[in-house]
Amino acid sequence: MTTKNSTHAPFPGHPGAARRVSDLLPVFPWDKLEPYKKTALAHPGGLCDFSVGTPVDPVPEVVQKALAAATDTPGYPTVWGPVELREAIAGWLHRRVGADIGPQAVLPTVGSKELVAWLPTQLGLGPGDQVAYPRLAYPTYEVGARLCGAEPVEYDSVDELDGSRVRLIWVNSPSNPTGRVLGADELRRTVAWAREHRALLVSDECYLELGWEADPVSVLHPDVCGAPGDGGQHEGLLAVHSLSKRSNLAGYRASFVAGDPVVVGELLEVRKHGGMIVPAPVQAATLAALADDAHVAEQRERYAARRAALRAALEAYGFRVEHSEASLYLWATQDRPCWETVAELAELGVLVAPGDFYGPAGGRFVRVAFTATDERVAAAVERLNAAAAG
Repeated sequence: MTTKNSTHAPFPGHPGAARRVSDLLPVFPWDKLEPYKKTALAHPGGLCDFSVGTPVDPVPEVVQKALAAATDTPGYPTVWGPVELREAIAGWLHRRVGADIGPQAVLPTVGSKELVAWLPTQLGLGPGDQVAYPRLAYPTYEVGARLCGAEPVEYDSVDELDGSRVRLIWVNSPSNPTGRVLGADELRRTVAWAREHRALLVSDECYLELGWEADPVSVLHPDVCGAPGDGGQHEGLLAVHSLSKRSNLAGYRASFVAGDPVVVGELLEVRKHGGMIVPAPVQAATLAALADDAHVAEQRERYAARRAALRAALEAYGFRVEHSEASLYLWATQDRPCWETVAELAELGVLVAPGDFYGPAGGRFVRVAFTATDERVAAAVERLNAAAAG
C-alpha cells in the first residue's frame, strides 16, 4: 500500500533529493578523528587534547561584567551595532594594528567562521568565479567557495592564479595551521596583484596578537595598503578579526570585519536582510574586551609558557617543528604520514590534528594546539619525555 505522497520528490534535505547542499561539501574533517580520540581517552592518565584549539582559560572578568550588565536588553539589536561599538573597533584597529579607519568601515559579525563561510555568497559570487586560498589553509575557505557554487583554487603564490577568474583571494597571517607570518613586502605584492585584477583580498588576521618569533602585520596597515589620505587606502581590502583566541571568547561568537567601506556597506545591507545580528550583550562584551589590553597580555603569557613546554617535549620526542612563529599551534612532523603520527600519539593519550585536514600538502605534519590547561600540558610533556627516554 502506498501513501498519498509516495510518488512525490523527497523533501529538500532528505536522501534522494535532487540537490542537497551537503553534497557540495567535503566530509567534515573532525569526524575522522573520533576513533583516535576514543583511544586517547582510554589512557590511564586521561586525554590531553591538542586537536581543536578551543580556549580553556576563564573569560576575563571585565568582559563577564560587561555581559552581565547588558543582559536586560529586550529590544532587537542592530546588525551594525551602536556607534560606540564601531568606534571601539576602529580605535582598536588604529591602536593595535596601525590602521587609519573609521566606524563606517567596520562591521561586527557572529563569529569569524560564519563570515568566512558565507562571505562569497553574501558578495554575490557563484558559478564561473574562483575563490583562492593558500595551499595549506583553514578548511572553511574552500567551504565558502563551494556553498555559493564558485570554484575553490589553492595557491602558493598569487602569480599562479588566473586574474580573469579570481574574484576573492584569502590570505591568512599568522597562518592556521602553520603559524607562518607573511611579511609586509609579501602582503604588498599580494595587494598589488589583487588590485590590478580587481579581486577582493580578504585577510584572516584572527591570530594577529599572538606573534612569538615574528611581528605580524595587518593588510590594513599603511605600510601594506597605502598611505592615509591617498583616496583608496583600503580599496578592495577586508580584514577579519576575532576575540575567540586573544580574549577567550569562542563561546561568545565575537568578531568583526573591517576595510573597504563600500564592501562593508554592501555586507551590511545583505546581513540586515538575513538577520545576522550579534546579540546585544555580546556587543557590550566586545566593546569591553577591546578596551582592555591587560587581559590579552596575561593570556599571552599563559600561551607562551605552554608553547615552550610542548615544543621542547615534541622536539625531544623526535619531531621537527616548522614555521610556528605565531598563532596557537605548533606545526610538527616526524617525516611520515600524519595519520601514523596521530595514532602513535593517541596511544599516549595525546590527541593532535592531522595535517591533511588543511590540504594534501600537510599530509606529513600534525598541528598541535597549545590551548589546553597547564595541568594537561604538563601531563603530555611528562608522557612525551618518558616515551623519548625509552
